[in-house]
Amino acid sequence: MLTYLNDIQIRSLAQFTQGQDWQLQLAHDRPYHLLIWITRGQGVGLLDGLRRGIGAHNAIFVPAGSLFSLTLGRQSTGQVMMIPDGGNLRLPEIPRLLRIREVQAQGQLSGLIDAAAREEQMQQPLYRDALESQAALISVWLRRQIMLEDHVPERRNAAGRLSKKFCESLSERYRKGEVMADYAAALGVTPTHLSRAVKSATGKTAADLLTERILHAARSLLLETDVTAQSIARFLGFGSAAYFTRFVQQHTGQTPSKLRKR
Repeated sequence: MLTYLNDIQIRSLAQFTQGQDWQLQLAHDRPYHLLIWITRGQGVGLLDGLRRGIGAHNAIFVPAGSLFSLTLGRQSTGQVMMIPDGGNLRLPEIPRLLRIREVQAQGQLSGLIDAAAREEQMQQPLYRDALESQAALISVWLRRQIMLEDHVPERRNAAGRLSKKFCESLSERYRKGEVMADYAAALGVTPTHLSRAVKSATGKTAADLLTERILHAARSLLLETDVTAQSIARFLGFGSAAYFTRFVQQHTGQTPSKLRKR
């Protein structure tokens, strides 16, 4: 989604995607922080330029503007906490995947998220203050977990480092209409080398991720705004509305107008 947040929000995974799996499955970034707490199920994700296996009792923190995707099995459940960017909370600065094995720590996080959800739902006087306090406690929980030896990030190889840089640049540049040669030149490598490195680290080529990021933005804008397809095409760097229509139809099987009606 492209929505900017003013308040902290908590949703179940099902509510967050609204039955549209592409909301999480396509590589994209968001203008607010995300904490995704998986309580059941498994799948795979893209986080910080690497492909990651996801399972039950995994906490995924995605800072605002960080490219990610998440594909989970149909039986998966969990909660999503959305936190506006620019606040005073001391949150992790890089994406993190934390596999929480201790039952006590699992219960702590579930309890904190549930308490925040109750404050949001009841909206008693000063509920925004209470939400921020719960978010601050969750921030402490996250940073305590990150300090543990179990959660020290693995050292990256050269492909992983290049993939991380590419994903960071993709979030910043995907609307410019650039081709893969432009991304490769900015990173000081050839397009072939970039594609191989990203494929090794993520399971997808660099071009695949660029396509996914543009497609996610296109679908979000068509769903969430009344902006014309022609304006969306210009915003996303397409040379013409016709090219944008062909792009959307190729990857979704439907024209922009039909997607918007759905």
